[in-house]
Amino acid sequence: MQRDYALSAANPQVKNRSNNLIFALLYISMIKNVSSLRVFIYNILVLSLLSIPFNVSSHPPKALFKFKTIVIDAGHGGKDPGAHGNYSLEKNVALAIAKKTERLIKNEMPEINVIMTRSTDKFVQLNRRAEIANQNQANLFISIHCNSSPEGTSLRANKEKGVMLLVYGYHRKGEQMEALRENSSIYIEKDYQKNYEGYNEKDPTALIILNTFMQKYRKQSILFGELVNRQFVDIDGRKSRGVKEQGVLVLAHSGMPAVLVETGYINNSGEERYLNSESGQDAIASAIVNAIKIYREKINTR
Repeated sequence: MQRDYALSAANPQVKNRSNNLIFALLYISMIKNVSSLRVFIYNILVLSLLSIPFNVSSHPPKALFKFKTIVIDAGHGGKDPGAHGNYSLEKNVALAIAKKTERLIKNEMPEINVIMTRSTDKFVQLNRRAEIANQNQANLFISIHCNSSPEGTSLRANKEKGVMLLVYGYHRKGEQMEALRENSSIYIEKDYQKNYEGYNEKDPTALIILNTFMQKYRKQSILFGELVNRQFVDIDGRKSRGVKEQGVLVLAHSGMPAVLVETGYINNSGEERYLNSESGQDAIASAIVNAIKIYREKINTR
C-alpha cells in the first residue's frame, strides 16, 4: 500500500489521474439530472484520452487495430496534366512513381492491401480520390505529385528544387470533421446502431470525440510526413522544404492519416531529369515504402 502510494507520488500522471477520478466521483454525486450525468461521463472519457501524452511507440492491444490498407493517389490525370517541365507532364511522372510504389509495397509487404485511385491516364475528381480511401477504410492515404515554381521552365539560376510534404491544414478542419462523421469507426462496426444506441453526431460530446480522432490523424500525418522527409534527406541526399500544413483539397475529406508528397520541381531541368529517370523514380518509391515500414513499426499496428 505504501509502495503503491510512493509510486503514484513519483509519477505526476498517475497522481493527476487519481485526483481527477476523485473529483469526478464527487461531481457525479452532486448530479441529479441523468442527461447531465451522461454528458459529464462522455467528457471525462474523452478528456482522459486527451490527457494521455501522444507516444507513437506505445503498445496498444493488437486486436484493436490492424494496419492493412493503403491508398496511393497519382495526382492529376487525363484532361488535367498538372504542372509541366520542358518535355514531361506531372500526371505521367506521378503515375509512374505511384505504380512503382504500389509494386514495391506488394513485393515487400504483401499482407498490405494497396489501392490506386488511378492506374491509367484518366481524370479523377479530387473529392472522388478521398472517397475511394474512405470507402475502403484505408489506414493511410498517400498522394503523389510534382512541384512547380512561378517562373515556369524559363532558364534561371538557383531555381527552386527539392521535395516537400504536405499535411492537411488545421485551419480547414471542418471538412475533415465531416469526413470523420462519415467515416467514424463506430459506423463500420457490425451492430453499431444497437451498440451505440442514442449516439447523436450533433451532440457536443460526439463532436469532442470526432475532434479527438482528427487530432490523432493530424499527428500521425505529420509523423509519416517527417519519416518520408527523413528518407529523402538522410538516405537520398535530397534537398527538402520540410513538412507543411496546407488546405490541400485532395486531403480535405480524408478520414485517415494523409500526406501529399511533392517529389520535386518538374520545371527545374535538373529535377525534371531525375523525376523522369528510372533511378530517380525508384529512389522516390523506395523512400516512401521505407517510411511506411518505419511508420507501421512506430504506431505498432502490425
